[in-house]
Amino acid sequence: MSEPQRIVIIGGGLAGASAAGALREQGYSGDVLVLAAEPHRPYELPPLSKAVLLGDTDEPDWVHEEGFYAAHDIDLRAGVAATRVELGSRQVFDAAGEHHRYHRLLLATGSYPRSLPVPGSDLPGLRTLRTLEDSLALRSALSDAERVVVVGAGWIGTEAAAAARRHGAEVTVLDQATAPLRDVLGAEISAMFRELHAEHGVRWRLGVQVSEFTGGPEGVRGVRLSDGAELEADVVLVAVGAAPRVSLAHAAGLELADDGAVRVDAGLRTAAPDVYAAGDVAAHFHPRYGRRVRVEHWANARHQGSHVAGNLLGAHEPYLRVPYFFSDQYDLGCEYRGLADPDADELVIRGELHTREFIAFWMVRGQVTAALNVNVWEHGDALQALVDKGIPVDADRLRHADLAELAGQTG
Repeated sequence: MSEPQRIVIIGGGLAGASAAGALREQGYSGDVLVLAAEPHRPYELPPLSKAVLLGDTDEPDWVHEEGFYAAHDIDLRAGVAATRVELGSRQVFDAAGEHHRYHRLLLATGSYPRSLPVPGSDLPGLRTLRTLEDSLALRSALSDAERVVVVGAGWIGTEAAAAARRHGAEVTVLDQATAPLRDVLGAEISAMFRELHAEHGVRWRLGVQVSEFTGGPEGVRGVRLSDGAELEADVVLVAVGAAPRVSLAHAAGLELADDGAVRVDAGLRTAAPDVYAAGDVAAHFHPRYGRRVRVEHWANARHQGSHVAGNLLGAHEPYLRVPYFFSDQYDLGCEYRGLADPDADELVIRGELHTREFIAFWMVRGQVTAALNVNVWEHGDALQALVDKGIPVDADRLRHADLAELAGQTG
């Protein structure tokens, strides 16, 4: 496969920017065009629900310094969205009325916040959290709010609840699930997060459904539940997950996976010639798991973007990294590595849950499928190795033995 003369990247988020930077790092000298719908240079999303929302900073973590793109001859078109892809003629059309030929194309269009299809979902002031503008506007609203309702008890919802409590608001978190973060962490660790928030004054309404957002032309003023209860609120945040942004891909005729994301192989390549996808939008066939995996977290976008650069230049190396994410809530920090089924995999706790300083392992047939370290920071490399290598280990040794030795990192 010869080196392409022109690579077009649709999407100015972490995956697209990481790919553009990696292309230059790998010595590619052809044209690189990045079409970025947002008016900013590319930035990372985690600070939006953490440091920015808390008020610790006004800026996100930028993927590259301000002068990076010009210095590396990367044509970054900030504020210019792609509007159409024609696979047959290998062209991308943009909102500025231009069209761009490509030899290789990368879709890194990311995802968007899901909404709830209930009355009042179009009321002014109903908030989501996905962009820098979303975060700054929500922070401003929280600073004046007395009552906040968060719909959704996932990572964004729980981090936003912690930020709202920092700002001094009364906070209620709603979810149709019976426990926060239940699908990812399982019942025991979910209960620990529920107690953490309760200790900081968060009120939980779980196992309930939203039937309506109430208010009027002046804005949203509350949430009505399916049981008839109504919660008044100055601020309502909907944090019920994200959907892959696939309108361009679908219109172009690219194949979508069952979860609605762009279907790609182990090397992040679509079925269309010379078209790839990475980050939130990609349903990637992961060789380790033998199935398609779509991961919305920061590390996946960053590493898939960097990885796909080599494949855009002619390689076809499979993407093998396991998922990774982190969260900060109050005085609790945690990191999760791997991919577990918390309802089926064996849970092993090293330490004590009630101290909120522990490591949780999930295991299948004597191998670690995932690890979560909570306020324990010295074992990151060992945990990554245990997850990556599939080292046979028994539960008792995970609880008590030296983790570096178990991971084969010492002599």
